[in-house]
Amino acid sequence: MKVCSVAEMASLDRYATEKLGISEEILMEDAGQAASSVLAREAGMRNKRIVILCGVGNNGGDGFVVARNINAGGGSVRVFILGDPGKFGEAAKKNLDILKKISVDVSAIKSAAEIKREVAHAHVIVDALFGTGLAREVTGIYRDAINLVNVSGRKVLSLDIPSGINGDTGAIMGVAVKADWTVAFGLPKRGNMLYPGYGLCGKLFVTPISFPPALREGKNLKVGLNNEIILPARSKSAHKGSVGDVLFIAGATNYFGAPYFAARSFLKAGGGYSRLAAPASITPVIARRGSEIVFIPQKETAAGSISGENRDRLLALAEKTDMVVIGPGLSLHEETQRLVRELARAIEKPVLIDGDGLTAVAGHPRIIRGRRAATILTPHPGEMSRLTGKSVGEIERDRVGALQAAAKELKAIVVLKGPHSLIGAPDGRVFINLSGNPGMATAGSGDVLAGAIAAMCGLGLSPEDAARKGVFLHGVAGDLAAADKGEDGITARDIMDYLPRAMKLDRAGSCGERYLPCLI
Repeated sequence: MKVCSVAEMASLDRYATEKLGISEEILMEDAGQAASSVLAREAGMRNKRIVILCGVGNNGGDGFVVARNINAGGGSVRVFILGDPGKFGEAAKKNLDILKKISVDVSAIKSAAEIKREVAHAHVIVDALFGTGLAREVTGIYRDAINLVNVSGRKVLSLDIPSGINGDTGAIMGVAVKADWTVAFGLPKRGNMLYPGYGLCGKLFVTPISFPPALREGKNLKVGLNNEIILPARSKSAHKGSVGDVLFIAGATNYFGAPYFAARSFLKAGGGYSRLAAPASITPVIARRGSEIVFIPQKETAAGSISGENRDRLLALAEKTDMVVIGPGLSLHEETQRLVRELARAIEKPVLIDGDGLTAVAGHPRIIRGRRAATILTPHPGEMSRLTGKSVGEIERDRVGALQAAAKELKAIVVLKGPHSLIGAPDGRVFINLSGNPGMATAGSGDVLAGAIAAMCGLGLSPEDAARKGVFLHGVAGDLAAADKGEDGITARDIMDYLPRAMKLDRAGSCGERYLPCLI
């Protein structure tokens, strides 16, 4: 499913009206009818007291259609307009006129205090204030009304997006409605799918209105949901070398967990042959925990990190494998960081760079751009800041834009980790991942992800698809762990240990749909 920006939705609307002859009135009717069906199914209409708060744009017009349907369905509806009713466009004004003719109670209000009693006694509140066009902080009567809704304890249905959420970034513009249900029109907007906006949508529904599939799935729409990658079947004649032979270059004194979780998660996610090049002094400790791993002890620096003396041997090992993962727990020792850059430049196999490896290549974009084989980078926002030179604040304000720029600049597949991790390709495509939960914000979780992505490559997926599938299954494993243990206290080991079950459920087709909005 594609996800659009506010500008892209405006363009789709124009195309539908100007090229396809689908009038604004039809689009508004479709939106209102879809929202009405959700309201009827989730909360009911007959004998219910329902308050609709309408702004003076088309979102308010959608609310008028909902009001008409509530009235026809036996509900008691009151409509309150915030703003100047003279600003309504033709389609919204027509629907407002219909409400007046059928004697629906419609009032324009000057302060939120006027609706306090009605909100308190409503069964449901319909939020039709702003939609996705909001571009500035919410103030005045709108702020007061949203606060009133949020403290009322009433069920809330938002039309298109909870009012107060930025449609492009998911940011809260001062204050925002906390909805129980949201119906997105045409396509989900980025703000519906990115935090914190996603967390305020409640149960999310999407209706195509009258947009034909070709319009909703156009190639010019670069952002979509991460839900379409099918795992290749595992051959009956598979052997350890045929389902992935990966070299992990990781670990340093006092960093035992990162190399262990990366190399063993590769095996837990279906990979075949996991080779771990780690400092010789820590290899016995890791071996006691992960005896399935093939260990290649490395010469060390005085600080206990991998020495540059290992360069030629590591390059020779890399040539024998399908992929190389560099960085988990590698340390920031200058000699080791220099080694990472030399390896990244010289290895001619697909490379995944994570953790300390990202710090090593930050500031050296030519190394990544100059690689002939695929490169996967898996930064969290701090590492993304070092890679791009942008502040964490800049990145968080526009995660999609920052990712698109970085993937294009570096000619790499970039996974921007965080709530709803994003996977970006060099051509501008971005995939929003919906699996996972806050309990996964724990040390070692990213190392498990590196192993899972490498396993997907080993199973036969392209590097891009492997990154997407690895991120998805990593999140599913975390969700399975949370379901059994609760989000508090989930560890990297828990996520790793649930990877086989996540794989099993995914192969059985039991994962994907639970992470998609409901289509109506």
